[in-house]
Amino acid sequence: MQGLKRRVVYISLYEGIAIVAASAGLALMTGQSAGHSGVAAVMASVIAVLWNLSFNAMFERWESRQKVRGRSVRRRIAHAIGFEGGLVAFLVPVFAWWLNVSLWQALVMDLGLVVFFLIYTFVFNWAFDMVFGLPASAAGAAQPA
Repeated sequence: MQGLKRRVVYISLYEGIAIVAASAGLALMTGQSAGHSGVAAVMASVIAVLWNLSFNAMFERWESRQKVRGRSVRRRIAHAIGFEGGLVAFLVPVFAWWLNVSLWQALVMDLGLVVFFLIYTFVFNWAFDMVFGLPASAAGAAQPA
């Protein structure tokens, strides 16, 4: 599976699981209701989807120009850290606003989620590639620059 279809399936599966996990985590960390935390999780999911589309397009463009093909553990770690690092910059202000906490508290909460999501992203991507195969950018011949 390649292209837009791959991205839609990927994002749908990833974010569906993420909303459930983030709702529970935010409710536990803030003591707020699951409903209120769930709204924060849905907002985070929308932001994450937009970031995911942008980040993965940039990553795959970079990846297609690399001489070494495939997705090594090192490349997968770089992908997970790059994605999650960018997402922190977007989510901390949203969490502070919606959950009515300081930026520092929102950062601490988000870092707790980041630890979970770094592992989740790494495992999810690996499993997704095993089930659906590698994208053309990782499996095919190098693209001209």
